[in-house]
Amino acid sequence: MNLGIAGSGMIVKDLMQTIHRLHFDKIYILGREASREKVERMVEENHLSGSFYEYEKMLEADVDVVYVALPNHLHYDYARKALEYRKHVVIEKPVTSHAGELAELIKLAGEQKRMIFEAMTIHYTPSYQALKADLEKLGKIKIVSFNYSQYSSRYDAFKAGTILPAFDPHMSGGALMDINVYNVHAVLGLFGVPQSARYYANVERNIDTSGMMLYDYGSFKAVSIGAKDCQAPVTSVIQGDQATIVIEKPVNQMTEYRILYHDGQEELRRFGQDEHRMYYEFTEFIRMIEENDFEKCQKMLDLSHEAIKLMTRTRREEGIRFENDW
Repeated sequence: MNLGIAGSGMIVKDLMQTIHRLHFDKIYILGREASREKVERMVEENHLSGSFYEYEKMLEADVDVVYVALPNHLHYDYARKALEYRKHVVIEKPVTSHAGELAELIKLAGEQKRMIFEAMTIHYTPSYQALKADLEKLGKIKIVSFNYSQYSSRYDAFKAGTILPAFDPHMSGGALMDINVYNVHAVLGLFGVPQSARYYANVERNIDTSGMMLYDYGSFKAVSIGAKDCQAPVTSVIQGDQATIVIEKPVNQMTEYRILYHDGQEELRRFGQDEHRMYYEFTEFIRMIEENDFEKCQKMLDLSHEAIKLMTRTRREEGIRFENDW
């Protein structure tokens, strides 16, 4: 299986840490002409198969899967083009700028009999799988809080008048799309679609620099907080009437958590310390493609669709509009 990577930014550098554990036969990278020196250095340092500077040329090559690792507003166009060339597509989070774009991609993928995956690492890590199983130890769930607050150096530039992609509404940026998306996926992956949800954001220059999503599940309530304009200890908790789970890392980086029982006992759960977090998702993407496991692919795609539908509706209700919104 051959992989074509569209992009050469930080997330691609992350992937390079585990790329040769994934058993791709050939790995190509697509870069901009202006970044040729950086791209060629990446090819050489990581022993990749080659580089391209025109997307169509890469799609015409012997590529089976395209990994779209570009700014958010480009995900739809690049994924659509790959599907038109009958390639499977892995799309970096958030999967698209809004739910309408993903619906179009799902339709096209069905026509082409190809798979779409969102590169949302949490769903595939051993720690998250164990977390789902351990929920039964908590009794009845009462309160859930996921927090990912991390002051961004880009916010300094934003305050000074320089708008970088993470804070650019023209590029589908903002705290919800950039950082709280992990928490949204964590909540929906654990508990399903809520009865209702509302996003409350701190909005500056038409973009959310921080905010909280409130979820009503009837018998319990949840909140997910994502902030790029302030910071706090990154602690998430799931509270039940018999025990509480405490996670002291962002959920996408979680390798351990503690279960605090009401009788005073404590259990430390540790997982996957030796593998890069991206290893697990790509290993499963490869398996699904090789085994034609469209059922599992559809299950994960349904989750991505529910997440982006929720994010699209609630950010629009909060008055946050993107240039490419339909």
